[in-house]
Amino acid sequence: MDEIVKIELFGEEFKFKPDKEQAYDPVKIAAHVKEYIEEAESLFQNKTSSKNRMAILLLAAMNLSKDYNELHLKYSDLQKDIESRVSSLLDKIDKTMK
Repeated sequence: MDEIVKIELFGEEFKFKPDKEQAYDPVKIAAHVKEYIEEAESLFQNKTSSKNRMAILLLAAMNLSKDYNELHLKYSDLQKDIESRVSSLLDKIDKTMK
């Protein structure tokens, strides 16, 4: 049976069917998205009108994108460092083999 993940936002339930071949937990992903939305929603003092909902979703998306970008840059630098070290080690091994 295929798993259907549910997430409640602004009092409405949304359902989605995750890709079975991914190595992530879709329930955790939905919960994480909801956290971003709740954090953005807490910045608005009024009840959530449809106009505010769009602003909340946009703010949550921007915060999520910012966090993703920071992680991407961090791990991109780490990957470059590892590649450089591996290359250096391979050069040293090649020199000792000759």
